[in-house]
Amino acid sequence: MNTEELRKKLLAAARANPPGDHVPLAFEKRVLANLAARPTADIAALWARALWRAAVPCVALTVLLGAFSFMPTNTTTNTVNEPDLSLTFEETLLASSDQQEELW
Repeated sequence: MNTEELRKKLLAAARANPPGDHVPLAFEKRVLANLAARPTADIAALWARALWRAAVPCVALTVLLGAFSFMPTNTTTNTVNEPDLSLTFEETLLASSDQQEELW
């Protein structure tokens, strides 16, 4: 069905049945009472709940990575006699502290 034709039919049906003027007794008061009865959203409680839910996966990931770091590494793959990367990094990092004289 064509959307323009459907729109025309819906508008004609709406014009044929105008809305009534009758409003139930104390309708406004009931609506306002329902709005006032709703509790306001506590932003701090929402953040606290979200952070506690996020803490469980973070702890699990920390334990998993901690266990992975203590696993033995396979050092037999270094067949090209390359220097150990951790020792090279440590020597580079501590090179400035090994100097005996001050350059100021």
